[in-house]
Amino acid sequence: MRALYTAATGMLAQETNVEVISNNIANMRTTGFKKMRADFQDLLYQTYRRAGTTTSDAGTVAPVGVQIGSGVKTAATPRIMSQGGVLPTEKDHDVAVRGEGFFRIEMPDGTIAYTRDGSFELDNNGILVTVDGYQIEGGITVPDNATNFSINSEGLVQVMVPGQQQPQDIGQIQISRFVNKSGLQSIGENLFVETEASGTPITDNPGNEGFGTLLQRHLEQANVNAVTEISDLIAAQRAYEMNAKVISAAEEMLQATTNMR
Repeated sequence: MRALYTAATGMLAQETNVEVISNNIANMRTTGFKKMRADFQDLLYQTYRRAGTTTSDAGTVAPVGVQIGSGVKTAATPRIMSQGGVLPTEKDHDVAVRGEGFFRIEMPDGTIAYTRDGSFELDNNGILVTVDGYQIEGGITVPDNATNFSINSEGLVQVMVPGQQQPQDIGQIQISRFVNKSGLQSIGENLFVETEASGTPITDNPGNEGFGTLLQRHLEQANVNAVTEISDLIAAQRAYEMNAKVISAAEEMLQATTNMR
């Protein structure tokens, strides 16, 4: 019976939906996390009569057809790249992006990865790195005797050095944006890499046209709304249960057919 297989695809689809929602909820406190959603498409149809076919010698046509669907499939799990809340941390090396843009991170193999997580630290050489030790592009190094570390809204990094009256420029943080930022591929550790779908990065200083600005001593929170996620989880659970009911009903119908004499 076709209904068994159709309902099974519905259960698999809602299982995927629950997995996506659970990942969103698990990352509610992940800095710079961007939530995902599951998009679905219907599967192929078996056509018994096409709409518009001739139904008599007089030339009458069928206004509607007869088609039976075969279920549903997961089409995509796009990321929702909306701005998360920005909260103060009072930590000098924390930076948030307000608006468009990703921090550029140098990976060990020389490639560039992108992140919205601005929770930076200093390594044993005084280089500004992520919590996993990856450098910000350009290798910003803070002198041992530096004081008053600051990053302005345009990404200029300055420190005060003993014996100097004016702040010393030690680097410039640039950010990148993409034509299709939802096309970026997540590789874990709060990092993304470009793909054919995302397009090539457009890189410039924060605050320039089309780019967001930086805010020191702040971090961007995940853009996950707990109430929305729980509501979606309940809806997915109910859809799963209804598909399970269809399988039970189809099984009972098959049993009735089997018992016929």
